Amino acid sequence: GVRDVLFLYEENRCSMTYMYEYPEYQKIKLPKKTARRYPVYELYLYGEGNYAEENKNLLLTGIPVLFLPGNAGSYKQVRSLGSIALRKAEDIDFKYHFNFFSVNFNEELVALYGGSLQRQTRFVHECIKVILKLYRGREFAPTSVAIVGHSMGGLVARALLTLKNFKPELINLLITQAAPHVAPVMPLDKYLTDFYTAVNNYWTLKAQDLRNLTTLSVAGGFRDYQVRSGLAFLPRLSQHDSALSVVTSAVPRAWASTDHLSIVWCKELILATIRAFFDLIDENTRQITEDPKKRMSVLHHHFVRHPAKIFEENPEAFTVLTGAFTWITVKAPKWTFSSYNDSDGKYFTFPLESHRKSYSHVYCESSMLDTSSWIYGCMNSNSSICLKVTDLSWKAELLPTAKVVILKLQDYPSLSHIVIQALPMVVDKYTLDCEFYKEDFRTVQLPVTHIFSFGLSSSKLLLNSTGLLYNVQFQHFNQIYQAFKIYIASNCQSLKERKPNVYRLHVPWSHEDSITVAKVPSFAEISAKLHAAPPQNDNRVPELQIYASSDCQYEVILKTSLVQILGQIIRFHASALPVYVVSNILLTYGGQLSTLISTGQCSDFSLELVRATKPYKVEPLISIIVFLQRFDWFRVIWESLLLPEVDSAVLSSQDAWFPLISLILFLFGTGIAYWSGVFFSTSLRLFSSLWLTLIRPTVPHKEKLITPKRVCVVLSLALLSWTTCGAFAVFIIYLQYLLKNSDAHRVKNQSSTDHTSKATQSLSNSSTVAEANSSLKMHVTILNLFTWIVLLKLPSLIYWLKNLRYTVRLDPDPCRSTAIILVCILEILMNSTTSEVKSSKLLKIAARIPFPLSVAMLAFGRMHLYKLPHFVTFSFLLHVLCCIV
Repeated sequence: GVRDVLFLYEENRCSMTYMYEYPEYQKIKLPKKTARRYPVYELYLYGEGNYAEENKNLLLTGIPVLFLPGNAGSYKQVRSLGSIALRKAEDIDFKYHFNFFSVNFNEELVALYGGSLQRQTRFVHECIKVILKLYRGREFAPTSVAIVGHSMGGLVARALLTLKNFKPELINLLITQAAPHVAPVMPLDKYLTDFYTAVNNYWTLKAQDLRNLTTLSVAGGFRDYQVRSGLAFLPRLSQHDSALSVVTSAVPRAWASTDHLSIVWCKELILATIRAFFDLIDENTRQITEDPKKRMSVLHHHFVRHPAKIFEENPEAFTVLTGAFTWITVKAPKWTFSSYNDSDGKYFTFPLESHRKSYSHVYCESSMLDTSSWIYGCMNSNSSICLKVTDLSWKAELLPTAKVVILKLQDYPSLSHIVIQALPMVVDKYTLDCEFYKEDFRTVQLPVTHIFSFGLSSSKLLLNSTGLLYNVQFQHFNQIYQAFKIYIASNCQSLKERKPNVYRLHVPWSHEDSITVAKVPSFAEISAKLHAAPPQNDNRVPELQIYASSDCQYEVILKTSLVQILGQIIRFHASALPVYVVSNILLTYGGQLSTLISTGQCSDFSLELVRATKPYKVEPLISIIVFLQRFDWFRVIWESLLLPEVDSAVLSSQDAWFPLISLILFLFGTGIAYWSGVFFSTSLRLFSSLWLTLIRPTVPHKEKLITPKRVCVVLSLALLSWTTCGAFAVFIIYLQYLLKNSDAHRVKNQSSTDHTSKATQSLSNSSTVAEANSSLKMHVTILNLFTWIVLLKLPSLIYWLKNLRYTVRLDPDPCRSTAIILVCILEILMNSTTSEVKSSKLLKIAARIPFPLSVAMLAFGRMHLYKLPHFVTFSFLLHVLCCIV
């Protein structure tokens, strides 16, 4: 599954964008108050060559666009947008041009530490005010700024609207690139999840206030394994239609999946973005249009359905055909025309009256991919010549090898003829194809194979093509965990030169289509899996659209792909794996305490893991809670106890959950816990053995658990946590525990060596070795649990170290209070032995509590990883109480 996500995706089909001149980034001077409040952040203006020189004095006359980088992103990532926009402006002699600004967020790790997201949002607000002030007094001065946000920068842009003093009219266009809008990729601290909740709640509840803001979210597709495309889809809001979400594989003239970084420089995608920017300009204000409908129609034109025409806001209803072309009437239902070295133009007319009774649709395609009009509708004409026509080219759609149009005859009752224009071409060759067909005869239903068929069975379909277009509908394909391999073999009777086949996997409820181009004859392989599940009560199914060659045979074979199913599980739920791993270790820890009660000795980690971790004990409890939450009376009781909603219920509402997923993840977690335990024990043993060759250990004498020296250590680390970073104090106590455990390992190894060398070993020494062995097993499990806590706290430590030159104290610190408690607990725990615990009255409670904690962890920790240390810390606290009481 991991291999499928990280490696088994399409090759990078993006072209690199290059700068024609050396890129320059001019730092914009900020007001002293802003610079003092945000010393780490900066604002830059992008430029190249003469354009950069002209803007040194900041006498700007263009349209402002602000670029916001994402997690660990650089302000220099604006150069692809800035450079292509500059070249486009040069082409039109700077009639219009854009000024691209970029924010330097110091490459902060905001996807892992949410404490600075609010600070970044407030700084962007200040930047917008500074940018607009630069244009004050100019002719055509802007009143708003367009924003392009990459990754977390897109979320920061959306968060601007949640600020109290922010005026929504300051931004009217927002384009986000691979931004995780739905939820954080790794919810590692409360600040991150709270920030998401505030932003998404505002956008859901205040949808009416967002009518004047047009938002486009572009997702990268399956190449982007850092932010899955489902997270980049903006919430579907029925109140307004000013938000649009697309996947790059469906974007016309791009048709390529992009990884998390290439989405910033992918030439095909950047060209589409810049073309859209220039089409959005209002000629009167020389700024981005204030009309939300025009903005949305421009974005649809460039990102959803491109008709191979240059955008026009209000195309003429009627057009007059000019040119001394030959008029030819075609009455056949199927027609092909090839033009090569043809200096004469032609008009082909297709009378519709004779076809309306027999056919439901007409399909036409042209292999000439220029932006000229080519298909027209003629109204109420009795003659074969029709000069006044309506341009149907706007109904066309651009594909990689042709521009195509599908017209439903019923929708055009007033049309008497369809006219196809064949332009005179001296050099290039092109073909025109048209056919009338009945939709029922071209639509085939293919049931998908069951998820448990594991690719052993297949669904097959044989198409003897007589037409140009076929739709294969995949029945019962509507879940995100379904994944298939589709194999298409094409064979033709004659070996004449044929146009390539185009296969499009069309998902009707979201713009996530993928296109495959294959030669004829060929054998094509297509992966079929979803980025997002269909909305409720949506019965549409994905379909394979085959733009075919006539007189060819197509065999479609569909098989379930087990590897890709596992890949989907990892893609959607990998962030929850730490919860399942820690849950397994916690159950093992409880099992070891239970064996300590029954046998007086602590069992081995690996053996206890197999015995104690039973998913059938844990999962049913969560399923019962989710089931009962459907009833109002239970929900009232649940809310009165101030308990949050179970995470699996939230995921189910997002259509990202299914019954078996938790069992599979639990088994994954058991496997990871087992091998991490083996690796951890082996590493500790190896390190201790190496240390033993250098220093001969002394058997430590029995000490009190709480000594003045240990109190001083605890106070020092607590002070360190309070004044610097909590994760730093946790890391130090972890290293101390690790060294202490290594010492214990060395003592055990030395005692075992002495035991084997002396035949007259006393019984008391033998029991001491057994006691030390038992304590060591317990410490290894505790250390294993503690390792996962450290890993979850590590991002805030890395963030703190990265910003150490600016500030010594991490503020806000998600780990501070937890760190102080952990330091107190672990300083006692690392010096304890099982002999102190065995006689405790609290041991039975301490042995039983890991099970309910494990259940609670799986119920509330999948979408809130930062809660894990709280459950583990509580278990450690009971262990410490067992040592004392």
